[in-house]
Amino acid sequence: MHIKPSLAHYERLRELLIEAHPELDALTLENTLEGLTSLHEVLEAVVRQALDDEAICDALKGRISDAQDRLSRIQARARKKREAVRNAMLEADISSINAADFTASLRAGSKSLVVKDEAAIPGEFFDPQAPKLNRGRLSSELKRGGTVAGATLSNGEPSLSVRVR
Repeated sequence: MHIKPSLAHYERLRELLIEAHPELDALTLENTLEGLTSLHEVLEAVVRQALDDEAICDALKGRISDAQDRLSRIQARARKKREAVRNAMLEADISSINAADFTASLRAGSKSLVVKDEAAIPGEFFDPQAPKLNRGRLSSELKRGGTVAGATLSNGEPSLSVRVR
């Protein structure tokens, strides 16, 4: 659906009607234009398409969430299986397994960091971080009527509300 051609036709007819009949009230003008153009039908069709797209998005989110849950379960299962094989190899003192399609071997683990007292660590090991604006707190303060230098509340853009029956 192309809104722009229908909108341009609607606007041109509106201008012509206002020029020819300046006494028309807003409701009569709108009703007349609705009868003369297909803009309302075009907009209705586009809203229905948007509702369909949103339904597909919701369904996909559910499928993605289910797939992510399944992925997590399979990853945990693979991790547990590897851990079970590692533990069995350690207990049985087996250093490697040579199969036709893979080789599994135990190797020494790498050293990992253990922080015992963060306060005792010199500052050179900390990354400085720039202050980050807490937009939520700032917005709340302004909505309560407070004033904050460098910030104000704006009038929001009109939004489209669609209720499905």
